[in-house]
This record gives sequence, structure tokens and C-alpha cells, in this order.
Amino acid sequence: MTLVQRLQVAGAAVLFALGVLGVFLPLLPTTPFMLAALALASRGSPRFAAWIRANRYAGPAIVSWERERALSLRTKCTALAMIAVSAVIVWWHIDYWPLAAGVIAGLCLIAVFLATRPAPGARQSQPR
Repeated sequence: MTLVQRLQVAGAAVLFALGVLGVFLPLLPTTPFMLAALALASRGSPRFAAWIRANRYAGPAIVSWERERALSLRTKCTALAMIAVSAVIVWWHIDYWPLAAGVIAGLCLIAVFLATRPAPGARQSQPR
């Protein structure tokens, strides 16, 4: 294993650990860390990448995202609820309204993106 591969695997392990922490810490996102961990692991250690995909908790969401760019209804609802809570917190705590409005606009764009993702398997069940 080369030095670059070792660094990729180490980075993937750190990102995976941050993703696991995100399950328990409300303001730390899980999915981006898991996807980044998978991207690094795929380059550094296909075995580690396969382990992440097979993970009982994160695996199904990651695989459906990789295959279909799809999110489950539960994932969408949770993400949209957290975005709404974040928007309220931003509006409440940032006194400079142009900055608050800009952050909330960005959150709204992310919310629209997430809300428009299909459910896993939705493309296969649609008639052609």
C-alpha cells in the first residue's frame, strides 16, 4: 500500500468516525461525512469501501444515493426538519439581516434539492 493510499484510508476512517458522531450530535451532519469517507476509501482501499457500503446503518442510504441519487422519505423529512430548525436559529441569532437572509436562502436551496430527490426504487416502479 502506497503512502497516498494509506493517507486516503486514514482520511476515510476519520470521516467515517465523524459521520458516526453525527448520528448522535444534532448539528454534525452524517451523510456528507459518510459519502466523503466512501469516496476516499474507494480510492485507497476497496475493501474498506465495501465495508462502508455493507454497514447496517449507513450502507443502505449510501448505496441508494450511489445508484439512484435517491433519498428515503425518512431521510428527507429529517433533513428538511433540521434545515428548518437551522433557519430559525440563524434568523434568531444573526443580527445582521443580509447575512441571515443569505444563509437562509442557501438553506432553502439545499432544502429544494433534497426535497426533489426521488425515493429509492421510484424510477424502477414508474411506467415507461
